[in-house]
Amino acid sequence: MIARLARYIDDRVRGGEYAKKGMSKVFPEHWSFLLGEIALYSFVILIATGIFLALFFKADWSDTTYQGSYAPLHGVEVSKSYDSTISLIFDVPAGALIRQIHHWAALVFLAAIVVHLLRIFFTGAFKRPRELNWIIGVTLLVLAIVEGFAGYSLPDDLLSGVGIRIGYSIAQSIPVVGSWLAFLVFGGEFPADEFVSRLYIGHVFVVPLIMMGLIGIHLFLVVRQKHTQFPGPGRTNDNVVGERLWPTYTAKSVGLFFLIAGVLAGMGGLFQINPIWLYGPYHPDTVTTFAQPDWYMGWVEGALRLMPSFRVEAFGYEIPNVFFSGVLVPGVTFGLMYLYPFIEQRLTGADRREHHLLDRPREHPWRTSLGVAILAYHAVLLAAGAQDILAEMTGASINLIIRTLQVLVFVLPIVAWVVTFLLCNQLQQADTYGARKAALRRREEDEVEVGSGLG
Repeated sequence: MIARLARYIDDRVRGGEYAKKGMSKVFPEHWSFLLGEIALYSFVILIATGIFLALFFKADWSDTTYQGSYAPLHGVEVSKSYDSTISLIFDVPAGALIRQIHHWAALVFLAAIVVHLLRIFFTGAFKRPRELNWIIGVTLLVLAIVEGFAGYSLPDDLLSGVGIRIGYSIAQSIPVVGSWLAFLVFGGEFPADEFVSRLYIGHVFVVPLIMMGLIGIHLFLVVRQKHTQFPGPGRTNDNVVGERLWPTYTAKSVGLFFLIAGVLAGMGGLFQINPIWLYGPYHPDTVTTFAQPDWYMGWVEGALRLMPSFRVEAFGYEIPNVFFSGVLVPGVTFGLMYLYPFIEQRLTGADRREHHLLDRPREHPWRTSLGVAILAYHAVLLAAGAQDILAEMTGASINLIIRTLQVLVFVLPIVAWVVTFLLCNQLQQADTYGARKAALRRREEDEVEVGSGLG
C-alpha cells in the first residue's frame, strides 16, 4: 500500500528523479564539515524545546505574588513572567530539564556557528561563488545573538533585567536617533511593560522564522554550488571525493543528531545554568554582583567595562562612551565580517574564477594572522566581561585587572599577529623542504630501478 501511494504521488509530482539525484550527491569526508550540522541540529533541538517552554510561559511583566512550591520566594512580589518561569522549573514535570536543555542548546548553537564561520574564514571557503553563503552565515550569527539575548531576557529575573537596562542605554547612546529608537524598540521609558510582548513575539516567531528561511537558502546554495573540499589525491576543482548522501552520509548524519541530542540532554540534567530562582525578580533599583551575560554577549559587556570614562561633543550633540563600546565596536566587527570577501578580493587581486578547493591556513599567512589577531582582541574583551570574577579569583585589585586588560586589548592582537605570521611562514618552509626531500627520494628510487634494469 505504501509503495502504491508513493508511485501515485510520484506520478503527479514527478519528484522521484530529483530525489534520486539528490540522494547521489557526494559529501567530502572531514570532521570540520560537521560543524555546520552541529549548528543545524542544535537549532532543531532549540525549536522543539522552545515549543514546550512556550506552553507554560506568560509574557506579562505586571505584578503578582508568588505562591508556588519554591519556599524562599513565598509572598514575594514578582512579575507574572518570572512567576510562570519559576512555576515551570519547580512545578511542571521535566520543566527544569527542558529549560536547561534549551539554554545549553542555545550556547552550543552559537558556538557552532562561530567555529563554522572561523573554518570558512581560515580555509577561504567564502570565495566565489560562495560570497552569498558567507553573508547569510554572518546574518545568522547576528540573528542568533539577538535571539539569545531575547531568550534570557524574557523571565524578568534580576540578571536579565540588568542586561535589558544596559541594552536600553546602548540604544539611547546613538546620536540624533537614539532616544526615538529606544522608545520604538522598548515601547517607552525603561522599564516599559510593553517591551516583554515585543520581546516574546520576536523571540518565538519573528527571528526563528527568518532564521529558518536563511538556513533553507543556505542549504539550497550548498547543494546547488556543490561542496568544498580540501586538496588531496584525486581531488580537483571540478569534482567532489567522498561519500554519497544515501545511505552512508545519511546514517552518519542521523547518528550525529542523536549524539548531539544526547549530549545536550546530559548537560541539561547534570549542569545547572541560569538559576533565576537564586537571582530573584528584577527591580529597577537593584543590581547584582558578579553578573555576566552568556558568552556570546560577554565581549560587548567587556568592551563596556574597559572603555574609559569620557564623552565627546560634536555638532551640538553629546556622544557618550557607551556608544563607542556598545555600538561602534559591534558595528565595525560585523561590518568588516560582511565585507571581508570583497575586501580580500580587492586588496589581493584574487582571480574571479570559482573556487571549490579549500586553502590551508598556512598558505595565506596574512589572512590567518588577521583572523588570529581578531580572535585575540575579542578574547580580551570576553575576559574583561568577567573582570570582577577575575579579581575575586586572583585576589588582585579590580583596577589593576582593568588597566592590564586595557593594555592587552591593544598589545595581544599585535603579538598574536606576529607570532601567527612567523609560524605560517615556518610551516610553508617546512612544506617546501618536505616536498623537495620527497621528490629527491623518488628520483633516487627511479635511478636505482633504471640501474638495476640495465644490469
